Amino acid sequence: QVQLVESGGGLVQAGGSLRVSCAASGRPNSAWRMGWFRQAPGKERDFVAAINWDRGVTYYADSVKGRFTISRDNAENTVYLQMNNLKPEDTAVYFCAVDANRYVPKSYNSAVAYDYWGQGTQVTVSS
Repeated sequence: QVQLVESGGGLVQAGGSLRVSCAASGRPNSAWRMGWFRQAPGKERDFVAAINWDRGVTYYADSVKGRFTISRDNAENTVYLQMNNLKPEDTAVYFCAVDANRYVPKSYNSAVAYDYWGQGTQVTVSS
């Protein structure tokens, strides 16, 4: 069983930066893909970014490309999402997730592809 704990959310002004973290209790392996999703009130959970644990290949939603960076720390079993030039429309609860076997064909940007989820952390961007 994998447990994920997010941290680092908060309130920031538009144009500011924030970094959220996700610590995994299980031991990541080469088959893992870790992703970030976000959900605003009344909206669906949307893909933000993902990273393959072994070689660090990254994927981004068009809406955050060039502003957000996903990375991982192998030694700490932690994935990060650095968010720059934040906009009010980035306001949402951000969730970390793990796809435990990315070798099974699936869409990296689909929530149903992920097996484990964290509890979420709130990010609020004021205008």
